[in-house]
Amino acid sequence: MAKRELPKHVYRQRNGIYFPRRGWPSQKFESEFGTPEFWREYAGILAQKDKPRKVVSRNFGGLIDSYRKSPRYRNLKPRTGLDYDKHLDFFRQIMGEMNPAKMQRKDVIRLRDSNAHKAYFANYSLRVLRVLMEHCVDLGWRDTNPARGVSELKSQKRPEREPWPRDLLDAYRLACPLGTRQRLVMELCVGTGQRIGDVLNMRWSNIEDGSVWVRQSKTSKELWVPILPELQSALDAASKHSLFLLTNEHGVNKWSYRGASAAVRKVREQIGALDYDIHSWRYNAACELLEAGCGDDLIASVTGQSPAMVQHYTKKVRQKIRAVRAQQMRTEQGRS
Repeated sequence: MAKRELPKHVYRQRNGIYFPRRGWPSQKFESEFGTPEFWREYAGILAQKDKPRKVVSRNFGGLIDSYRKSPRYRNLKPRTGLDYDKHLDFFRQIMGEMNPAKMQRKDVIRLRDSNAHKAYFANYSLRVLRVLMEHCVDLGWRDTNPARGVSELKSQKRPEREPWPRDLLDAYRLACPLGTRQRLVMELCVGTGQRIGDVLNMRWSNIEDGSVWVRQSKTSKELWVPILPELQSALDAASKHSLFLLTNEHGVNKWSYRGASAAVRKVREQIGALDYDIHSWRYNAACELLEAGCGDDLIASVTGQSPAMVQHYTKKVRQKIRAVRAQQMRTEQGRS
């Protein structure tokens, strides 16, 4: 389709037809060119000429603002959205006034490599930039995504998580008496086997008939988990003046992930448990169930994990249990 066939201020780009008139917000036509619906759209745009128009600056600041209003961003899980925000704010800080249409693949690689000493940060930034530049393409600001296909940095593999050893759990309980938030968050994580985000979302109304109802934010699974004695003692000692089981220092709103993580880290430093974090408590739940003789289906009925994740969380303990059994069989065979 030649430009002369299109009406004034209308241009065809790779992913559609746009109205990119200077001083006007760029708008993509939803209807096919030449149809009555197209001409109604075009007339509607021109009819706005006497109305005040918000001019969108085609820089990274404007792109980030637009992305945060888009379904791509609004549909992110809350925790993922917080992670994205860190990198979006980073992009705004270092290149807020730059034109994203001029970014090239070499610029993406340079940005990635400038953070090579922080491989996880560099790789996550690359993922967020890839999504952001895809939004840039959707807006019609450019035709291609320069971050697509750029490989992530190879990083040193992190040690696999393990459940907290029994002596460290005992030390944690000793350092955090009943009635403290630090004690309750641990008993909830270990006792229910849920992710920290789901634990922080738990309300007193979720407690029913000696059990807690959980709706997992990541999987949308609904679980009914009976409460263990250790957790019941912590719940009995907790304040019940809020909707949430775990509240901030004011005792009103729910405890934030950042606040809970910082408070637990102080205890970990105090008892020498920095190798074990909050998420390791979920490993404790799965491994304790395995050691109690539960099969994978019973473990999953508490944790809500897939069969593959049950295997992953319990593989080290599972190996020990099987090795003990194998050696016992070996000894018995030698005696016969």
